[in-house]
Amino acid sequence: MAVRNEQVRRRARSAIVYPLALAGVLTLNACAPGVLSPAGPVAAGERTILFNALAIMMLIVVPTIVVTLGFAWWFRAGNKRATYRPTWSYSGRIELLVWSVPALIVIFLAGLTWIGTHQLAPERPLVSKRKPVMVQVVALDWKWLFIYPEQGIATVNRLVIPAGTPIAFRITSGTVMNSFFVPQLGSQIYAMSGMDSRLHLQADKPGRFHGLSAHYSGEGFADMDFSVDALPATQFADWVTRTKAAGPVLDGQGLAALSRPTVNVAPRGYRAVMPGLYDRIVANAGVGVHDEARSGREDNHVR
Repeated sequence: MAVRNEQVRRRARSAIVYPLALAGVLTLNACAPGVLSPAGPVAAGERTILFNALAIMMLIVVPTIVVTLGFAWWFRAGNKRATYRPTWSYSGRIELLVWSVPALIVIFLAGLTWIGTHQLAPERPLVSKRKPVMVQVVALDWKWLFIYPEQGIATVNRLVIPAGTPIAFRITSGTVMNSFFVPQLGSQIYAMSGMDSRLHLQADKPGRFHGLSAHYSGEGFADMDFSVDALPATQFADWVTRTKAAGPVLDGQGLAALSRPTVNVAPRGYRAVMPGLYDRIVANAGVGVHDEARSGREDNHVR
């Protein structure tokens, strides 16, 4: 009997402890930085639109729930004061209320969204006294290539940017369709073969942010992540200098090797990049990045 009681107590503890542990893990995962923890002006603006839209929609949802519960309580079977009207079918005042209030809400919500989304349009440059830094993004299988044409360097699976400075992205894909997304900075943008998409983002303060692929693209999709390091201007300049002093050259042969399908690629840098590489990848979309890499072996090598 004592053994049986002990088994019952263990099962009871397990029934309580395991669900609590699971709830704790889910809570911690929910607290991970994301779209509700903006680190730049675009993400902050998008969060404002989200909260405003939610508040506007609650103006319909909450009163509707309250009125529904009130009707159910008032017209309950035990309420003798409620008037039973089996032949009632229409009221002009109720119809006006039912249709006019949601219509006004939709009009107001549409106007708010229209203005906000145009102000945060991906291709619209950010207002700043600092000159934007150009970064060219290429989605590969299954990794991200970041080319800095002004600095003449490139990185894989690591995006380094100066904090407080607008970043002007050009985004394409050297393979199938993909999606570039840094939740804390905002604006998910699709990377498509043959397309040159534009995006402007900014990190307000130094920090590390999580970037990811938000569109299924094959076997290595789940591990197609990258880190975004926002550095002070002086540290960014030092990083550029260090990158130029080490690492291989990203020429035709380097692109051919890099474009092979691989997963869990460790971040690395290239001290130089073949001129016009990004534009070549975009222009040769119908041929494919492998053929583009082969065509670049014969010319425009950087040493």
